[in-house]
Amino acid sequence: MLLLNFSHPLTPEHLAQVEKLSGKKIAGVKTIPVHFDAAKPYAEQIVTLVDNIGLTPQQWQNEPILLNPPSFNFIAIALLAELHGRMGYFPPCLRLRPIAGSIPPQFELAEIINLNEIREQARKRR
Repeated sequence: MLLLNFSHPLTPEHLAQVEKLSGKKIAGVKTIPVHFDAAKPYAEQIVTLVDNIGLTPQQWQNEPILLNPPSFNFIAIALLAELHGRMGYFPPCLRLRPIAGSIPPQFELAEIINLNEIREQARKRR
């Protein structure tokens, strides 16, 4: 599985937690820095960001991809729309949570959110 990280660096402990929770081996991690110009449309910047990842259309549609989304909500939702268009489905996403009482602040894997399953369940409630 390929992990696309659009957020803070993931530790070896995070990656071990992902493998344990998903039951799949991480074949690679691509860390993609996200810096947007607030004065320009986000849609154009998302296309450039995703193009620069360097995956082929076949890879987008066939490789198992896990997403650690950016924390800024407007970039995250635009990114999800772009990825859905390229992949044909919503990728599963990591949710990290703060570890209570940790100094300095530390985070652990809370869950892997299966966005496509959420979508499929929501379709039943139409």
